Amino acid sequence: MFDSIAVVGATGAVGSIIRELLETRKFPFKRIKFLASARSAGKTVTFAGQEHTVEELKPEAFRGVELAIASTPDEVARDFVPAAVEAGCVVVDESAYWRMDPKVPLVIPEVNAHAIRRHQGIIASPNCSTTQMVQALKPLHDYGRVKRVVVSTYQAVSGAGLVGSRDLEGGTRAALEGRAYQYECFPYPIAFNCIPQIGSPKHQGYTSEEMKMVLETRKILEDESIQICATCVRIPVSNCHSESILVETEKKITVEKARELFAATPGLVVMDDLPKKTYPMPMLCDRRDETFIGRIREDLSSPSGLAFWCVSDNLRKGAATNAVQIAEALVRGV
Repeated sequence: MFDSIAVVGATGAVGSIIRELLETRKFPFKRIKFLASARSAGKTVTFAGQEHTVEELKPEAFRGVELAIASTPDEVARDFVPAAVEAGCVVVDESAYWRMDPKVPLVIPEVNAHAIRRHQGIIASPNCSTTQMVQALKPLHDYGRVKRVVVSTYQAVSGAGLVGSRDLEGGTRAALEGRAYQYECFPYPIAFNCIPQIGSPKHQGYTSEEMKMVLETRKILEDESIQICATCVRIPVSNCHSESILVETEKKITVEKARELFAATPGLVVMDDLPKKTYPMPMLCDRRDETFIGRIREDLSSPSGLAFWCVSDNLRKGAATNAVQIAEALVRGV
């Protein structure tokens, strides 16, 4: 048990779910504090039936804190995490800033909990789109070694934060009423549209979101040889990311074997009966902590290819739940 813990970014979309999970999963601690930007400091949040005043995120706020679970923008994590670690705090960080640091383990507890033991004060939680894909790849990789992955994502607006959700709701209302709407988050209307760019331009025409999926997957699975081609698209869905995944493996994996491997993997749920129209959809997976797999089929163009569909709540397993699971593993001494 940790004597003192903190939730950083406590008033944001992910921070609110972290608070909920710590309460419902009965995470063990003696004292808790909630930290956020100066804009949110002074607000109150309810936790376990008690009102708590949100404190401003400053280096001195970590005095006596043993564990922090943090969801902040990258530039905020860049500045506060070293100060927290220097104060003796272990930080489970949701931002992208520390993920590819060779000294920082990048962890999905169902996939590579062993990496937690290598931490030097910081443990990173992966990108939401990476997390659900790697959960699904892990049993296939263990059985038949994944050589190549082609993934297309269909990502919900909640992945862009509260402002993204406002844009979907406000933009949709405006479109239906025939009036203009000033988008805050997206460069084009997201209502009745899809935007094939998430993140900034990066390597050879790929975006930062796409390169996260490439680099983070290799780091988590500890295999730099895996070839990955990702296309990330924002769609007008409020929550839950969906992914179409094509995998080529060294050892052929049949549909029946893949279904067996997925079903036996903690954190995965198989929903796969095409004749009965049973498959994962965002409306079925919202507010769930598992990752759902369906539409499992052999690739007709490759003798060792397997295609499937994957859906997960990006705010929960893609962010808050994964971070809390890392913290729970620390308590267990994994």
